[in-house]
Amino acid sequence: MTGDRDESDKPNGRAYGWEWLETRYPYTYRMFRVREDLVRWPDGHVAPYASVQASGAVWVVPVTTERKVVLIRQFRYMLDDWCWEVPAGGFHDFSGSPLELGQRELAEEVGGSSDNWFYVGSFRPGTGTFDEQCHILLARDVRLNQEPHREPGEIIEVHVVSAARALEMARNGEMVDGHSALALLRCEPYLDIGATH
Repeated sequence: MTGDRDESDKPNGRAYGWEWLETRYPYTYRMFRVREDLVRWPDGHVAPYASVQASGAVWVVPVTTERKVVLIRQFRYMLDDWCWEVPAGGFHDFSGSPLELGQRELAEEVGGSSDNWFYVGSFRPGTGTFDEQCHILLARDVRLNQEPHREPGEIIEVHVVSAARALEMARNGEMVDGHSALALLRCEPYLDIGATH
C-alpha cells in the first residue's frame, strides 16, 4: 500500500509538534486498508488519527485521431446509478508502471490502444483522510480496435464525444465522478477544443 516506508516516520509532522506513538490496522481489504495511529497532537492531547491507505490508481483521458474524447458511462452499484467517467484502474492487482496500467485499462474498458501517451501528472484525492496517489495519463491517437475485456460487474457503455462536450460535462456537474472530471480538466491544455460536437 505505502511501500516499505517506516510507518512512524513523520519528520515534517514532528517539526510541527505531532508525535507518533503506535499504529494499528483495524480493517484491510484488497484495495485499501484503514490505518489508525495513536498520536500526541500539537496541543499535547493523545488521540487516534485514522486514515485510509490505498494502492494508487490511474485515470486515462483517451483522444482519438479525430480529436474526440472517449468517455465511458458506467453503472455503479454503490450509487445505484449510471456515471460518466474516463477509463481508470487501480494498482491493487497490478505491479507495473502507471503507463502500463493505463494501457491495460484502456484496452479492458473500451477496447482501445494507443502508441502516443503523455503523463500529465498526479493528484491526491483527500489529503486529510487518504494517502492514495492518483495518476493522469493522456492517450492520443486512440484506436478502438479490439473487444473490451471487462471485469465481472463492469457494466459499461462507450461514448465518443467532442473535447468541448467532455469538458462541459466535467465543469457542469454532469460528470459526478470527481477523479474523472479533474483528469479531463488537467488535460484541457492538450485537447483540441475546436473539434465539433
